[in-house]
Amino acid sequence: MRTLVASLLLWGLVGCTAANTNTPVSTEAAHAGAPLPFIEDDYARALAEAKAKGIPLFVDVWAPWCHTCRSMKAYVLSDKSLARHADRFVWLEVNTDLTQNAAFQEKFPIEFWPTLYVIDPRAEKPLLRFAGSATVSQLEKLFEDGERAYKGGVTGAEALLARGDALHAEGRSTEAIETLTEALAEAPADWSRRGRALESLMTAMYGAMQVEPCAKKALELLPGTPRSLSWANAAMFGLMCAVSMPEDAAGVKELRAGLEAKVVDAMGAPVIEMSGDDRSGLYEARLMAREVAKDEAGKKVLAEEWLTFLEAEAAKAPNPEARTVFDSHRMGAAMKLGTPERAIPALEQSEKDLPQDYNPPARLATLYRTVGRLDDALAASDRALARVQGSRRLSVMSGRVDILVARKDTAAAVKTLEEALAFAKTLPAVQTSPRMVKNLEKKLAGLQAEAQPAPK
Repeated sequence: MRTLVASLLLWGLVGCTAANTNTPVSTEAAHAGAPLPFIEDDYARALAEAKAKGIPLFVDVWAPWCHTCRSMKAYVLSDKSLARHADRFVWLEVNTDLTQNAAFQEKFPIEFWPTLYVIDPRAEKPLLRFAGSATVSQLEKLFEDGERAYKGGVTGAEALLARGDALHAEGRSTEAIETLTEALAEAPADWSRRGRALESLMTAMYGAMQVEPCAKKALELLPGTPRSLSWANAAMFGLMCAVSMPEDAAGVKELRAGLEAKVVDAMGAPVIEMSGDDRSGLYEARLMAREVAKDEAGKKVLAEEWLTFLEAEAAKAPNPEARTVFDSHRMGAAMKLGTPERAIPALEQSEKDLPQDYNPPARLATLYRTVGRLDDALAASDRALARVQGSRRLSVMSGRVDILVARKDTAAAVKTLEEALAFAKTLPAVQTSPRMVKNLEKKLAGLQAEAQPAPK
């Protein structure tokens, strides 16, 4: 399940201290024996190759903190059956943690991780943008759609879908929504791409924060759409839209209840083919719905079910890299359940298995702080910051501030915040979250106000 830009700070993005080296996290483990020849973090080279070969460019935009990105690498992009597609595209992966990729992000902004692009190298125009996870069979359909858009000649609903994809990829959300809506209205009932078109429509509407129309459209169109991973994702986006609606909006309770029922349905029989990460995302959406409903008892029951599921999925993962896909959600579920200590052994094992990955110690820093192990939390934040790159450093430093405040070391907390804000100014604007910077500024102002002597 895709990671939403609105929830980047939700689970485990903390830790902290040391110089930023901007050295890429190695993807050798993730791509070991991979069937598709991805070029790593070199858009200019990939573009030149695509132009020379006269074929489109396929781009996987990812980040090391993104569990869905890691799931795609561990369970889908590593599938040997994809090898037969190696010559259809030039393949590029772009790690958004790295400042060297800021120029790509300026040209092709993203809202969700992972995002998959098909780009026409002749004009450097995106032909298709797909946010989130896909099964192997869905990925192969994306290959076909991207290739057809590159060659042209499609008509009817297929042409409208291609146009909607291109508009969304260009960031023209309103036009994309209109075009995708038209495609679904014009297409025959048995259109093979109905699910993907609906998923793309929901993605665009949520990204544009058209939350009420999004929720209503999901309830309207889901019944006429075949069950699939796209159907499940569309239901999830519909629920996220409903959860984001104002509490006093007309019919909001009915919309939330109806869409939560669709997500529950997506998790039931007949079974929809989906990864453990996708199913985990559905649990997360349901938990958010229970929270806005102020159903504490239901939330606890669901969090326990979610965490038990995640522990089972992690236990059967084929390797440590695949197992870490579940780390952030295990942490989140354990914290929601009120038992953060339950996730600590898993994160400690991940750090042992993947010593260059900043995520396990960053998440451990939060867990240790939560259970009162402040010395361990500070040490974990040190390890995380020694490994983290780019803008993720800000999240790590923010978490360190929380540890220092818990230790009642206000001077060190203020210094860390000042260093974080100074570092933020060195980052490319496209890779700097205004929300994160505001949060850091707010923390600093609060600590400085506390440090002021009381007026006599």
